[in-house]
Amino acid sequence: VTFFPATLTLPAGGSATFFCNISMENDSGSEYSLNWYKEINHSQPQKIAEISRNKPQTKTEKYLVTNHTPAFKIEILNLHQNDSGSYYCGLITFFEPDKVMESRRSHLVVTAAPEKTNATDEPEVEEGSSTDHIKAVLLGILLLAGAVVLLIFGYLTVTKWEKMMNCPGGFSLQKEEKPPVVSVSTVDYGVLEFQLDQCAQVPSETRPVDQTEYATIVFPEEKPITPERGKKHQD
Repeated sequence: VTFFPATLTLPAGGSATFFCNISMENDSGSEYSLNWYKEINHSQPQKIAEISRNKPQTKTEKYLVTNHTPAFKIEILNLHQNDSGSYYCGLITFFEPDKVMESRRSHLVVTAAPEKTNATDEPEVEEGSSTDHIKAVLLGILLLAGAVVLLIFGYLTVTKWEKMMNCPGGFSLQKEEKPPVVSVSTVDYGVLEFQLDQCAQVPSETRPVDQTEYATIVFPEEKPITPERGKKHQD
């Protein structure tokens, strides 16, 4: 009975596979059973699995045994560090009572599960950084576009106001100045009648042929009613 490989070193979480080969000189179809044992620190061996000659496979939660006569394969599943120890197989023949043949010990060492390496983490970091970079670029583009729109809107608004102020009927931001008060003198003409003093008789020979008299008349704010205006007023 042979058992191999002699040594296995595997990380936790994986599986370990051992093979047990048997050879019988006088194999006349007799029944036999193949057992697997685990031994920790040279303590009392512990039976962990078994399979008979005519059984193709045996499976438990922890072990999977497959019959490939004359080779038998045992797989230790979901390794933990407490699975470390020595393993071997034992052949029990029924045509020779109480005859047990054991193989040599093989050693299994289960190491701690490997942590995520930096090489694995770097892509995630780069991916996160790339996503943040894309977001920053998009935000910058949006801010720039908003600033351009505001500038255009402000320019159009200022231009419109300038046009409105320049139009005759437009708005003006300048304070309206009242025109200065200027006193305007008005001149009105009327009929000026001279009353001749009948008592004072002037000799005709002393009176010039053509006599022109001048007068300057200043009317108050309320214009007097001349004969012509009075006539118009009556009409």
